[in-house]
Amino acid sequence: MSSVIRGKAFVVGDNIDTDQIIPAQYLNLVPTIPDEYAKLGRYALSGLPHSRYPIRFVGDDEMKTSYAIVIAGRNFGCGSSREHAPIALGASGCEAVVAESFARIFFRNCVATGELYPVESTTRLCEIVRTGDEVELDLDNNRLTHLPSGRQFTTKPLGDARPVIEAGGIFEYARRTGMIPNRRNHSEATARLAASEPPAD
Repeated sequence: MSSVIRGKAFVVGDNIDTDQIIPAQYLNLVPTIPDEYAKLGRYALSGLPHSRYPIRFVGDDEMKTSYAIVIAGRNFGCGSSREHAPIALGASGCEAVVAESFARIFFRNCVATGELYPVESTTRLCEIVRTGDEVELDLDNNRLTHLPSGRQFTTKPLGDARPVIEAGGIFEYARRTGMIPNRRNHSEATARLAASEPPAD
């Protein structure tokens, strides 16, 4: 993952819940199956009401979004604890959500899955940035730049969460740091375990 993310912003308001991020009818999609992972991306933010968000995050005939960064208000990711929410955003091609604040479970799921960066802003950016504006998020310098105006805004550092996200999530981070053994072939491991068991009477 790059330390600088540049692209178009998609702007939403306060209290965007997980049902708006990925509606419940798509929770039967399995993220570990590549085709279904791609479908999750297609439906990211499809639960937003058309009346308030006439511009769609992912176009009707598209599988990926053209928006690299979501700009949000307070309490982004509230509602249920579904880990499909950050996975859907990541699968869509979104790289970061910059919000005034996050629901704790959504923030933790972003870190656990390694799908995207959940970055807190110190400014209410959803009232400054407009959907389609080009922005640049600098994770090393904790700064978001609104490129049309040149204005710069401070973001909060990710701290210890960042290397976990950049490793690809909590399990991959644990493997890389030696906290858990590297994954081996499941069939081989099962065969070894069976061979070590005493014979049945």
